[in-house]
Amino acid sequence: MKNIAAALVFFTRLPFWRLKIFNVPAEYYKQVVNYWVVAGWLTAPVMAGVLFSAAQILPYPVAVIIAILSRILVTGALHEDGLADFFDGFGGGNKKERILEIMKDSHIGTYGVISLISYFVLFFCILSNMSLHLACIAILAGDPLCKLVASQIIRFLPYARTEETSKAKTIYSKPSLGTLLFSVILGILPISLLNNCYWVAIVFPLTVFFLLVYLMKKKIEGYTGDCCGATFLMCEIAFYLGILVIQNSCL
Repeated sequence: MKNIAAALVFFTRLPFWRLKIFNVPAEYYKQVVNYWVVAGWLTAPVMAGVLFSAAQILPYPVAVIIAILSRILVTGALHEDGLADFFDGFGGGNKKERILEIMKDSHIGTYGVISLISYFVLFFCILSNMSLHLACIAILAGDPLCKLVASQIIRFLPYARTEETSKAKTIYSKPSLGTLLFSVILGILPISLLNNCYWVAIVFPLTVFFLLVYLMKKKIEGYTGDCCGATFLMCEIAFYLGILVIQNSCL
């Protein structure tokens, strides 16, 4: 329970810290990536619920924007910050040391701005071209699934910084077999909400994940916290894009 509490505190901006059960020792934050999928079981229903509710009284495109903003409010734009830093670093640096230096800089650069604009425009367009029902189900399935996929980065790559130079001052621990099975079940289970034909969309985030792992290994010989956030968002967009491709192919 303490690992789950640490994950919810770390990956959301909801006031869990006010509750005694969520005041956990610092060492539990080394496991937060392994329990990242648990946060998806919170953020996905929030976003899908806001989308469904807003669409009842507002034009669908407006409801999509409000739904996207709702998740940003819940997470504090944690993953979006990682996406911007990732593109700034990999776009502006050509050596490991320079890439890591840029990624740690709190100022956003040209590549970061372009990445965020592209991400939100693509996210909006994809969801706007789905039916309300399909969009809600895709969110409920895609958020936990892609958090599961992105969390596997710590199993394929070492941490690229030292604990002292990391932003969070923490190096994430690799999961035990039991923890891995727990995360896999929570990440895969929501897929059952989709029709069988849409399950093929899983190939899209997996492809993006392994391409990113290859890029990180080549450029910085590891991963950072920003890489985790960026990987999640890009895998999620890939999953929704896959859903849209299948939807249009079946028409």
